[in-house]
Amino acid sequence: MMANLAAAIQLLSSPYLIFIMVITAVYGLFVGLVPGLTATMATALFVPFTFFMDPLPALAGVIVLSAMAIFAGDIPATLVRVPGTPSSSAYVEDAYQLCSRGMAVRALALCACCSATGGIIGALSLMLIAPTLAQFATRFTSFEYFWLAILGLSTTVTVSKGSTVKSCIALLLGLFFSTIGIDITLGIPRFTFGSSELLGGVNFIPAMVGLFGVSEVIRTTEESVSFTAQKLSFGFFEMLKSAWTAMKNRLGILLRSAVLGMVIGALPGAGGDIAAWISYGVGKLSSKHPEEYGKGSEEAVLTGTSANNAALGGAWIPALVFGIPGDSITAILLGILMMKGLRPGPLIFERQGDLVYAIYLVFIIANVLLIPLGYLAARSGMQMLKVPKGILMPAILLFCCVGSYAINNSLFDVGVMLVMGLLGYFFEKSDVPVAPIVLGLILGPMVERNFMMSVIKTGGSLSQFVTRPISAVLVICVACAWTIPLWSARRRRKSVAS
Repeated sequence: MMANLAAAIQLLSSPYLIFIMVITAVYGLFVGLVPGLTATMATALFVPFTFFMDPLPALAGVIVLSAMAIFAGDIPATLVRVPGTPSSSAYVEDAYQLCSRGMAVRALALCACCSATGGIIGALSLMLIAPTLAQFATRFTSFEYFWLAILGLSTTVTVSKGSTVKSCIALLLGLFFSTIGIDITLGIPRFTFGSSELLGGVNFIPAMVGLFGVSEVIRTTEESVSFTAQKLSFGFFEMLKSAWTAMKNRLGILLRSAVLGMVIGALPGAGGDIAAWISYGVGKLSSKHPEEYGKGSEEAVLTGTSANNAALGGAWIPALVFGIPGDSITAILLGILMMKGLRPGPLIFERQGDLVYAIYLVFIIANVLLIPLGYLAARSGMQMLKVPKGILMPAILLFCCVGSYAINNSLFDVGVMLVMGLLGYFFEKSDVPVAPIVLGLILGPMVERNFMMSVIKTGGSLSQFVTRPISAVLVICVACAWTIPLWSARRRRKSVAS
């Protein structure tokens, strides 16, 4: 172990490697700041450059840029209510409300420091419990993934502000949108109305950008929304102090959210966005002040932003141990490893132990770098609030169009974004939450695919959905996700009546 660690430290001392990490950090921050451009897209665009790199610089570049992109998505989410990446959508309302109350610095400081802390916890977990947790992750079958997706859908309904009925309507609409395209079982078109563009379904990224970004542009233009006076210039240590003030009494919540994010990240196909949503939901269910969630809760921001960065480290656990990608980013990374002649699996810990330990250390370094570089990105982003609304809003709309078009180089996705923007605007005017629509789009295919796979495997029997041990635990969690909020609401009504 010590020999591998010493060799890893020697590998990381290369000036070329440090240069790659700095360049990819700046690149990741830029991608995260532009709505619609995801960490996955940034990784995919970086792949051609890895052809000319050694394995470690290539892997380090991907690790650094993904960590930076996930955090940077919090900056437009906080300042203008446009999530830069899908994982920021879980707590976008809370971060934005903090900004509206003149607490933009505190919100951004919290995002940066919690992202870094969650990422470091994810990296340490990767170092210490990779084989054990990977073994647990392999026990998840289609039955368990079905209930995991249902749990994610349940949390978004129970944690959304406003009426539960309206949240359910929004969720059902999102699930309907997820069924558009080719039927995953029968292979026939559904709800495409003869359009070839709809055969691939509704892409959730343009939908997310439209629901949060375009709707906010329309609302701001109509209502002339103004922010409470913000302190646009702030020092590095001032940011750290502000973050510590918000975190010091919530360290247990921070640890729980990071560990939960890491565990969910280790489940193949889950990813940081699902980790953020579930952590957000668990945070609200266990919070002493659940009524503050969705209205500018610092605790809500802490739970979501620590979980999505911890999930990055968690996704590497099945990737390194079994060669199973935890998310889309690690799927690309596995391709890079194989291109370099490296085969992930149990033997990689014996044959390339120095490389594995170097990956561990890169994770830690990337998240340590996130704080100073995040400070520079946050301070630069704050300048957006100086720009007059008549200039800022069209610029945001332009970035939304560019980000949506870049997904598939399709004007159709731009049209999806605009339609979703109008839908989001009218929904918010009617006090219908839009977040459940996004999560319905993300998790709908996962629910359908795993349900149909399970039914086909069992010949139509549904018993294994509740008789398998892990499935049974998840069923209990789903039941708690629905009953605890309803019970709490009933108690509050009784106390008010008395």
